[in-house]
Amino acid sequence: MRTLRDPRQTRLFDPFDSVLTERTRQALLEDWPGVFRHVLLELMPVEILGGSFDPSIGRPTKELYSMAGLLVIKAFMDWTEEEAVTAYRFHLDVHYALNLAPQAEDLSLRTLQRYTRLFVDNDLAGEVMHTVTTTLVRECGIRIDQQRLDSTHVFSDMASFGRTRMMGVTVKRFLTQLKRHDRIAYQSLDEELRQRYTPSVHQLFGDRGKDEASRRLQRQQVAEDMHELIHRFADHPQHNQRTTYKLLEQVFHEQCVVSEEQVILKSKTGGDVVQNPSDPDATYDGHKGQGYQVQIAETCHPDNEVQLLSAAVPQTAVASDTAALPEVLDELEADQLLPESLLADALYGSDDNVQHAKERGVELVAPTKEGARQVEEANTNTDTNTNTNTNTNTNTNTNTDRLTLDDFTINAETETVERCPEGHAPERCVTDPNTGKTTTTMPAHVCSQCPSFDRCPMRKVRKTYRLEHTAKQRRLATRRREEQTDAFRDRYRRRGGIEGTNSGIKRRTGMGRLRVRGKTRVFSEILLRLAGWNILRAAACPTLQKRVAERAQQALAGGYCSPFLAYCGHFALPEALPQRIRLRYVPFSAFSHQPLRACA
Repeated sequence: MRTLRDPRQTRLFDPFDSVLTERTRQALLEDWPGVFRHVLLELMPVEILGGSFDPSIGRPTKELYSMAGLLVIKAFMDWTEEEAVTAYRFHLDVHYALNLAPQAEDLSLRTLQRYTRLFVDNDLAGEVMHTVTTTLVRECGIRIDQQRLDSTHVFSDMASFGRTRMMGVTVKRFLTQLKRHDRIAYQSLDEELRQRYTPSVHQLFGDRGKDEASRRLQRQQVAEDMHELIHRFADHPQHNQRTTYKLLEQVFHEQCVVSEEQVILKSKTGGDVVQNPSDPDATYDGHKGQGYQVQIAETCHPDNEVQLLSAAVPQTAVASDTAALPEVLDELEADQLLPESLLADALYGSDDNVQHAKERGVELVAPTKEGARQVEEANTNTDTNTNTNTNTNTNTNTNTDRLTLDDFTINAETETVERCPEGHAPERCVTDPNTGKTTTTMPAHVCSQCPSFDRCPMRKVRKTYRLEHTAKQRRLATRRREEQTDAFRDRYRRRGGIEGTNSGIKRRTGMGRLRVRGKTRVFSEILLRLAGWNILRAAACPTLQKRVAERAQQALAGGYCSPFLAYCGHFALPEALPQRIRLRYVPFSAFSHQPLRACA
């Protein structure tokens, strides 16, 4: 049976009056418990969470608003399950945030795990992230027209294995299941093969040499063992349908090829391969390592009191930042948070991404890969800037001396060259509709006598002077020229703030290394922690603090205490009540039947 207590419903008496002083109450209102209790608790997805329980039959559930809220708080506070249970039972700030009476609440570890599973199975983390983000952006008055984008790496709860050990652990897991469910088949295997995988995971192959030749031989032996097991049990439905067997096949085909009945290890496998049998969804990034990543968009308007995350897209580590932009824009558009300009690093700054963002009304401000180094050097510390500016000026002069497509007068609609840098009209300009390449031919007598020919991209082909370009090359040339300006550097400098945000999220919420594994649970944890980061940041917003205080006061003044005290006023009973209650409700007159007004 579902148990629901609407957080908007007021009580006859405030249960916290007997345990909170005015200072402690004020401290709660100005921190995350106040924001959670008076702004976000009522938005928890209890309808979906309660869908697994009968509305009226069976044992009563835990109060669903408080359970959904506890799972969100557990994530961004980086609590273990045991710590979350303890907080639900005894912590006063958690009781206030979850609208629980300030008394010992009971909760078992298994109950918490059950609600966690329901949260993950119903994909409620994405719903919470959407609701929390849009609500806090509105309540804090956040301007979303300027935002920045970056990705950050996330490690799941798995060991980091090398290639040989990862393959060996995969074999060991299959043999363990085989021994458990079919001991006869296990005993029929070669004794040497069985003994090879008997040691524990951390002691596996520990008796082998550490030199490169020994490791190579050991890796080849494991590959041949995998091939033998796959071939032997391929026609046994009792075994080939097990998860461990399917994983054995997947790892083998990712790491090896069979040529003329000989097993050959691949020299390179790429990043989209299994990294650990315990977490087969995790992939590999050449710069950051094994695991997952998340694309994060954040507001960065200077007028905002605080900056909040506007979108989060979890991915596996192998996913490319270049290909992630459309998905991020989809997320922002779904929440009606599309910015006017979006700052990003060079990995997002491909011409295709710039054009895609432009079609959706977003200006993507990102350096090209060639210009990224100069932009990064320009945003270093003051001492480094002095030296970097000298180098940058040198590069700028060199780029200015060398003419580019941006120095030509080109019609952006037709890609027709109208004038060269010296002001001469071309002899011929033709665009190939199939390739999109425009070929411009200049008069020979003009280019042969041009003083700027050595610096010009125009090239002599036999007896003609030609220039070939595409629309993409023209746009990139314009962007590279713009990147050398101080105006671009000043505008782009705000992008660096998201690096501090990534660091702060991992330090405060523990998102750098999670306690779960598997894509479904990892993605859920990432979204809940990022939603919690928005809650923590919004708690520091003065505008939201005022609104929380107003709502708390309205909740106190809007209950049944006011009519009760009005009735008691006829008998001069309020003087016997505690002062903190009497001061909160002041009647217009001693014997008036008018509603009471809240004390300011």
